[in-house]
Amino acid sequence: MPINFHDEKNRGSYASRNADQVWKNAMRTRVDVKGLHVADVGCGGGIYARAWAELGAHMVTGVDSSPVMVDAAREQCAGMANVSFVVGDAAATGLNDASVDLVFERALIHHLPDLGPAMAEAVRLLKRSGRLIIQDRTPADVALPGSAEHIRGYFFERFPKLLAIEQGRRWPGEQVRAAMSAAGFANVSEQTLWETRRVYSDFSELAEDLRNRTGRSILHELTDDELEDLIDFVGKRLRHDQVIVEGDRWTIWMGQRD
Repeated sequence: MPINFHDEKNRGSYASRNADQVWKNAMRTRVDVKGLHVADVGCGGGIYARAWAELGAHMVTGVDSSPVMVDAAREQCAGMANVSFVVGDAAATGLNDASVDLVFERALIHHLPDLGPAMAEAVRLLKRSGRLIIQDRTPADVALPGSAEHIRGYFFERFPKLLAIEQGRRWPGEQVRAAMSAAGFANVSEQTLWETRRVYSDFSELAEDLRNRTGRSILHELTDDELEDLIDFVGKRLRHDQVIVEGDRWTIWMGQRD
């Protein structure tokens, strides 16, 4: 069944790693965040809220609809005085009008049945000339074949039903761009980014990560027996005695509030 982000047992699923350096470098080339107030909408366990602070943001406010995830995020960022978290919805964050310089939405929009309300909320939150950055996967991103670098592709090769679920919930790039433009964002751009998800010392470490479904909501669609079958399937395609560097391809959209 789909992941329940409100279940305490999933508390650490999106809080147990650090943002990739490739991602940080990519953000640096897109925005100088120093001195800015960032709203991380759909912040999950706080991984990227922490990363924005490390990049130099003056203040970061994480927003998530799950109190469980917000609690995990607060633990993740404990001791960071310029990072805070609130419970709120992507379309109703509870933050003040024109209160932030940058709205960031990572792995959020594929959970939304309609992009319009979240886009309107981003416009409301942003100061004049503020920017929206969306990071998610398109149907084309998820359809890439499996390899030692793109483990996720093996999920869909073994269980086509997972690909159908993924492609059914992912927004095509042109629809995201259209929704941003319709909301009033200017200079809308779209680019892809390969991001290192995690480095595993060997296959057994990857297998344990898969078995725990860590940060992989799509694997909650499998039964425990199906998951073991998938681990065996992946294991037959990878060497077990070498480091595995897993990557994911993302699409990043940017737009500026008028």
